[in-house]
Amino acid sequence: MNVLVIGSGGREHALAWKLAASDKVQHVYVAPGNGGTALDKRLSNLALTDPHLLADFAVENKVALTVVGPEAPLSQGVVDIFRARGLRIFGPTKAAAQLESSKAFAKAFMERHGIPTAAYGTFSDPAEAHAYIDKIGAPIVVKADGLAAGKGVVVAMSLDEAHEAVRFMLEDNTLGVVHNAGGARVVIEEFLQGEEASFIVLCDGKNVLPLATSQDHKRIGDGDTGPNTGGMGAYSPAPVVTPNVHARAMQEIILPTIAGMAKDGVPFTGFLYAGLMISPEGQVKTLEFNTRMGDPETQPILMRLKSDLVDVLLHATDGTLDQVELQWDRRVALGVVMAAAGYPAAPRKGDVITGLPTQAAGTEDTMVFHAGTTLQDGVLAVSGGRVLCVTALGDSVKAAQQHAYAALAPIQFNGAQWRTDIGHRAIIKR
Repeated sequence: MNVLVIGSGGREHALAWKLAASDKVQHVYVAPGNGGTALDKRLSNLALTDPHLLADFAVENKVALTVVGPEAPLSQGVVDIFRARGLRIFGPTKAAAQLESSKAFAKAFMERHGIPTAAYGTFSDPAEAHAYIDKIGAPIVVKADGLAAGKGVVVAMSLDEAHEAVRFMLEDNTLGVVHNAGGARVVIEEFLQGEEASFIVLCDGKNVLPLATSQDHKRIGDGDTGPNTGGMGAYSPAPVVTPNVHARAMQEIILPTIAGMAKDGVPFTGFLYAGLMISPEGQVKTLEFNTRMGDPETQPILMRLKSDLVDVLLHATDGTLDQVELQWDRRVALGVVMAAAGYPAAPRKGDVITGLPTQAAGTEDTMVFHAGTTLQDGVLAVSGGRVLCVTALGDSVKAAQQHAYAALAPIQFNGAQWRTDIGHRAIIKR
């Protein structure tokens, strides 16, 4: 069969790579793809982003399954458009994708359905937002109510930082937030203590299938310092998600969310990502929902998945996920993101990338997933903020970490930056 993956990042490269490994797949198209997907002979890049044109392509090229990677096409209703044409596509409808595209929608939904989350207020008036910050105090969390490519959250440790975030999001919009209908809004939340983890499941509208646990590193610098990013690396499994935490996340967050969406007349299909805050006592609260797989969590998770992803997604689009049991590699997978000069504020594009492994498919235990790369006239260059995710398997977190950094060492481009401590929390725990 022919398969289509929509998106251009590291998550989409990993999805396409895993789908292409299935015996059932003849060819995988990636729209628009990146330099890494261009280098893999099993994949073809497609210079299309318009949802209607993508649906036309799927009809004309007998695409049997489409998988949506990023949030923007979901919020544009790509799933609704494909389904209206009778095409098989995995992802949430535009209405269901509001769990991610609108922080205000998600917080109101959680409040309505009794799903544990931080106390909050929603504001469109800057003066009211500033007054709320002064009343609550710092630390405090300011979130843009719209899509911001993983950079619309400021964990403000001081009042000045919180007020500045409101100015960025509500008054100047220097973060480039895609605002929802009704204009600019922010959600301001209480600061939660604990450790974050990524809890990602597949949903078919009724049944839920959890993926392997994972944890990412959001801040740019070693020791979790500096500004938040879309993620500088990740590993799977996450020791912080104990069996007790896993059970609580399912019972208190995931299952009530799927039931609540169905009750509200918006059944949820697709990947559901709950960002969890786990307290030292093992209580869980929802920091946010994403309606797609995380990036860079997808890369380590799919390195560990032994099941045929095509089979899994066919069940997911048939509403029969209850018939699936996933098989996982027992080893740890860890991915390190190499980012562009100037990331996250102003990533520089155009720097030439050298030193990549020669085989595009990677070795059995190491894979370089591309995100912000482009291939022109045989030259690979930087085209985005997060450039590569060097991912490796190992018998322990430490071993996976060593393999990933060894694979990263020969890769070069001007101004490249990466963290040297991905996985440090898991190593301390063990």
